[in-house]
Amino acid sequence: MRPARCLALGSLLALVGLLEGRLVGEEEAGFGECDRFFYAGTPPAGLAAEAHVKVCQRFEGAERFATLYSRRDRIPVYSAFRAARPAAAGAQPRWLVEPQIDDPTSPLEEVIDEADAITSVSGLGSKQALSTDYLDSDYQRGQLYPFSLSKDLQVATFALTNTAPMAPSFRERWYLNLNSLMERALTPQCSSGAHLYIITGAVPSDRKLKDRVTVPAFVWLAACCAAPGGGWAMGFVQHARDGDVIEDVMVRELEKLLPFNPQLFRDNCGETEQDTERMKKILEVVNQVQDEERMVQAKEGTHPLSSTKGQGSALLPPEPSEERRSFLGRLRTFLATPIIRLFQLLYYVAVGILKNVIYVLWFVTKQVFNGIESCLYRLGSATISYFLAIGEELASIPWKVLKVMVKIIRAILRILCCLLKAICRILGIPVRVLVDVATFPMHTISAVPIVCKDIAVGLGGTISLLFDAAFGTMGSLFQVIFSICKRIGYRVTFDNSEEL
Repeated sequence: MRPARCLALGSLLALVGLLEGRLVGEEEAGFGECDRFFYAGTPPAGLAAEAHVKVCQRFEGAERFATLYSRRDRIPVYSAFRAARPAAAGAQPRWLVEPQIDDPTSPLEEVIDEADAITSVSGLGSKQALSTDYLDSDYQRGQLYPFSLSKDLQVATFALTNTAPMAPSFRERWYLNLNSLMERALTPQCSSGAHLYIITGAVPSDRKLKDRVTVPAFVWLAACCAAPGGGWAMGFVQHARDGDVIEDVMVRELEKLLPFNPQLFRDNCGETEQDTERMKKILEVVNQVQDEERMVQAKEGTHPLSSTKGQGSALLPPEPSEERRSFLGRLRTFLATPIIRLFQLLYYVAVGILKNVIYVLWFVTKQVFNGIESCLYRLGSATISYFLAIGEELASIPWKVLKVMVKIIRAILRILCCLLKAICRILGIPVRVLVDVATFPMHTISAVPIVCKDIAVGLGGTISLLFDAAFGTMGSLFQVIFSICKRIGYRVTFDNSEEL
């Protein structure tokens, strides 16, 4: 991918991240701003899967708790929150949905009323549960993070991404047990709950509600107290079977009961520095809660649900009639539709302008990066060609050396062949010739004195002959000269005598 495309894609992803701030991206390790609801800012490891989506539950501009939601089972895997002082009872609850689970392009960044989402969210209910899934069934919407433990009573905890199908009796026991554990055991043993981290989850079974929403086989709670010098960690399990009471387990044992054997708390919530005395006190209160639950179940066997109705009614969210809820929903939809449409129009206009601006920036960036890319490509091509030429020459050196060595070896072999031929020729000459050749130097050396003597005699004879010739020639010359002079002298003498 070219750099310009990478930059443009990064810009678009950043824009999408701003528009979809509630859903945490899969590439992120944690839950974004909702990491503060986990011990040491670290979510559980090993529970995330492809069908899961991380939700930072926001309401009225603030983070409330974190949820890992299964789009396949349409129930939460777990919800994480920090212990807080519960608020007073509030108004009628409104069940909320997360728009961006079904419609990733939705501009709605927070949970909204389910009735309002019908006209503003496309594909509503395709990947999350709705209230209609619970109609005409034996199950109710059970909150993993109960509204009675939240300081935002009857608001953020009523998100359907925080609920799972629970039988009425099981739901009632779950809320009672959680409130009893929090008020009597967990919060008092953790510095008033200032450092108490809670994770509640559900493990799916094989049963499905209307073939859409999976019914939990059991629900669980893991608590981590991070108070300095007095920390501890505990786990609790409550099965959906009738007659089962809530069970206390160690966190490591709880992790073995969950799918994929996850790690719920980093370093097991500071396992090496945990306060065992506080854990013993917690277990004592847990035993009391278990005894009370058994007594309640025994009374329910005689008077079903009547014995705990008064005590549990304050902890259970009211279930308004569907008729009234649908009428109110239609009324709110009728009144809110024009405003929603106006906001949608403004949103589309703003997004269109923003897209055009991003497109212009992308085009300019693309041209700049294309020019830089072209220069870098040419420079890279020249560099690669240079190194390839050098490499070819370096690679050819061994071949050339090998060729020279082959030629040298061939020359040596030719010389050896010539020597062998000469030896063969010599060996083919008769023995008498070889003897004569071998004795030739001896005969030659012995004949040297005689030859020298003959040469000396020849030279002496020649010299004596030369001397004889020279002396003979000179004598002959003297005789001729003497004869000439003699004749000339006689003639002169004769002439002088006549004159006289």
